[in-house]
Amino acid sequence: MARRSKTPKPIERHSTTVKAVVPAAGEGTRLRPLTETRPKGLVEIHDRPLLSHVFDRLLDLEVEEIVVVIGYRGDRLRRRYGDAYRGTALEYVTQDRRRGLAHAVFQAADHVDSTFVVLNGDNVFGGDLTGVLDRHERTGPSGTVVVERASVENARDTGVVVTDGENGVKRIVEKPDDPPTTLITTGCYVLPPALFAVRDRLEPSDRGEYELADAIDHLIDAGYRFRAVEYDGWRVNVNAPDDVERAERLLGSEGSSSI
Repeated sequence: MARRSKTPKPIERHSTTVKAVVPAAGEGTRLRPLTETRPKGLVEIHDRPLLSHVFDRLLDLEVEEIVVVIGYRGDRLRRRYGDAYRGTALEYVTQDRRRGLAHAVFQAADHVDSTFVVLNGDNVFGGDLTGVLDRHERTGPSGTVVVERASVENARDTGVVVTDGENGVKRIVEKPDDPPTTLITTGCYVLPPALFAVRDRLEPSDRGEYELADAIDHLIDAGYRFRAVEYDGWRVNVNAPDDVERAERLLGSEGSSSI
């Protein structure tokens, strides 16, 4: 468990125009052989790269810029997408060593100075996420964690969100052996720039990684308010070939068109 230290009291900052950070540095070892010669973000899902599906969800939010955190075969992502995606600017930062989700997000610190969205680069969402940002702006928390219900078995493999019964986030527990709830993170967050203030205070978890859950817990301890917003569509976290097939099946059932 990472030790927590004091963090400056929160200064609420909200903006209708935000930037986004997309962690996409992982090797995708469980997707091999699909990732032997290409990064996970270029694995085809319904005839389009995985990362294109992620970017489209961010375009629904009208983000002004997407900061892509690259690592494994990141040069191929740069060549594929260049400096813009469908008119939205792209910036790239490198995570040389994969040391957890918080570590990946911290690489974007020099590009973000206000409220921002994090959307993991290995998730396919079946619907748009505009309601998430709208609710964040309307209710005014420091941060928002998008959640969904899961089985106990699946909850052991991801971040579990403990709430106060009124959607206020009390803490996030990363991959617990005995999940205190089955409300899990979806890889989508709206975060305050104060997240970067805990970078030098955060310590590796028992898994040897800098966990985004621990970074958020630091802010909650310091008085920042986070709310859980339940996502009502389908989502596939693409980690294995079976996940590719499932995402394609779901997209096909919607009659999704290629772009």
